[in-house]
Amino acid sequence: MLATLCLVGLSFPTLWAQMLISCSYKNLCQKALLSGNDVVLRCDHGHTQWHFTSILGDELFLFNSVPNIETLPGGSLKLVNPQPSQTGLYRCQKNDNTRIVEYEIDFQDVKNLHITHTGLDQKPLPNETLNLGGMVLVFTQWDPWQDCNRCGVPGERKRLGYCYVEEPPEEPLACGLYLREEEMLHSRLRPELQLEACLVPCEHDKEIHQPFFIFDTYQLGKSTSNMWITCPLASIYRPVNWEANSIPLTWHDQLSGQDFSYFLDQSTGGKQLKIFWQATYKCFVEQELMVQFNPEARPEMLEAQRMAMLEAQGAGEVTARSGKADSVLKQLMLMLLVVTTLALVGLLFKVLCPAQGKRSNQILLVK
Repeated sequence: MLATLCLVGLSFPTLWAQMLISCSYKNLCQKALLSGNDVVLRCDHGHTQWHFTSILGDELFLFNSVPNIETLPGGSLKLVNPQPSQTGLYRCQKNDNTRIVEYEIDFQDVKNLHITHTGLDQKPLPNETLNLGGMVLVFTQWDPWQDCNRCGVPGERKRLGYCYVEEPPEEPLACGLYLREEEMLHSRLRPELQLEACLVPCEHDKEIHQPFFIFDTYQLGKSTSNMWITCPLASIYRPVNWEANSIPLTWHDQLSGQDFSYFLDQSTGGKQLKIFWQATYKCFVEQELMVQFNPEARPEMLEAQRMAMLEAQGAGEVTARSGKADSVLKQLMLMLLVVTTLALVGLLFKVLCPAQGKRSNQILLVK
């Protein structure tokens, strides 16, 4: 894509590019998350080390050892596009091996995401009792509803649900942490995404008016029938809204099959959008404009448009000339009709007048 008109860094004062997970000092926190979506595990201590123990029991020293994992300057750990195989225990410790905080994370496979919309009367997964080495209850533990993605007008909101297992008297555990190295292929063992319509008033005092990106979507042309565009700072963990020429692109229309002119990526919660036609696309994160994609036609497309305009102008000129010709023809036909009428009248006059003369003469002769 072309350079933006307004580029800003990813360290926004009020918005994180990744989901930020926190845990109290020296505590162990268990959390289910979705694979493929960036997260940051918080550890606010400057000189730290991170260790990772997978669900298979293998220990790995993380510092500069895994391509998609980065230790941030403040000590926190950033995971980019985490995978289900990275489910396990993350330990932040001081240089003397003193524990600061620990996270036991289950990265549930976003490829198996079960999506429903209440406006389409679609139902989430029901609770189910399964034999996972013993009879256990499998259920969905839901996050709170996210904020509405629009205000003042109808919008949509979403919530995420994670697969959990309950085996009394033990506390429920995320499915990946419960199963550990066991692989259980069952349709119930998966995360969920639920959507519904919403309508909320606008709170202008909360508007932060962030600077935003501007791109040109010049790649969409004759040789490319579709392309993916990405919304900076968007995430499956926060409200996202796309518009095309100021018309909202909704999950409802996509899931109902009413609109095939776009495709909201389900695995990123709409962070990525697949487009099939030129338009001005805008993306809003938490109701704040983040990026605008302006259509820019290729030279061959502009030439085609120019030719189409010329053809239209030519057709207009032909129509005008045709209209003038029709007018002249009508006048000629009217004149011909008048001349023909006069000729017929003259002919009748010639025929009738002599006949009357002969009758007069004959009458006079008789007398």
